[in-house]
Amino acid sequence: MAPPPAAAAVASYCKELEEWPRSWMGMEADIAAGEKMVACIKPFIVHLAGLGLSRKTVRKHVDNLWILGGELIRDLNETPRLRKRAVEDLVFDAVEDGGILPHHHDREEQVRSFEATCRKFRRFLERQRGRHD
Repeated sequence: MAPPPAAAAVASYCKELEEWPRSWMGMEADIAAGEKMVACIKPFIVHLAGLGLSRKTVRKHVDNLWILGGELIRDLNETPRLRKRAVEDLVFDAVEDGGILPHHHDREEQVRSFEATCRKFRRFLERQRGRHD
């Protein structure tokens, strides 16, 4: 039996998505937060796959989403009180105004790409929240 179209779209651009929480993890408590982040990110990847963007563009967004998740886990470890907030709210806030500034991004091109992904993700999340509010 073929996988559902959404699962196939995600697998097409990001076979390792389910492994992201472990790749971000600093401590065992990060796994649950990472899994919730992936649950927020997955519908956005499906959305991107359906936009008719080039494979390279979608992959660039996926790479930036992986960076975003790693930065959020870093924030959780550096500021433990953030763990009291819902992960969905942390993700939503993190992508406001072009996103949080990622560590290890030296080139302006990398920063602009990351910010573009965060802005696109924020608009997507705003539309999703509008449907549920």
